Amino acid sequence: MSDWLYSDTVKDHFMNPRNVLTEDEASWPCDGRGIVGNIKCGDQMLILIRVKDGMIRDCRWKTYGCASAIASTSILSEAIKGMKLEDAYKLKPQDIVSKLGGLPDNKLHCSVLGDKALRAAIDDYLAKNGLPSLKGTEAKEVVCHCLNITDKDLEEAFKSGAVTWEAWQERTKIGTACGECKKRALELLHEFEHLYG
Repeated sequence: MSDWLYSDTVKDHFMNPRNVLTEDEASWPCDGRGIVGNIKCGDQMLILIRVKDGMIRDCRWKTYGCASAIASTSILSEAIKGMKLEDAYKLKPQDIVSKLGGLPDNKLHCSVLGDKALRAAIDDYLAKNGLPSLKGTEAKEVVCHCLNITDKDLEEAFKSGAVTWEAWQERTKIGTACGECKKRALELLHEFEHLYG
């Protein structure tokens, strides 16, 4: 059962989460709001940000989820304070997992909620203020090197109804060359099920 061990950092952020939204959302005025996840799958995350001069000045959050989801959001909320919007938008789940000192493989999907909720909050802020979108600047992971298929390609396929490995193959042709991408693609499929249901 050593795969289930959490780092001291994860335990600390789970037991003593930082920047949690303790009051009603309306009583903490924010500049941007992002919510992602699917409560039916057990994980949903809300992130609120305050922005000044193109930088995140403060953050509050609420997460409905497991210890990994709570710890991931807590450490993310600390990391983004003082960060430029452009840099915060490019944060990857791997960045969060690294700050936590790792997560068990079966809990890695919990770290993807934070960066997506943060991007949604930044998108909300930019739209409300008539500023140019940052969509497309976030980091992309090439999952299938043979066909240059990225995690974003798979996410778009999932959101438009391709919610199985077979449907992904039909839509994107992933795994039809060497097949070495299947393991990572199935991990992403699991993550997207948690995000979008």
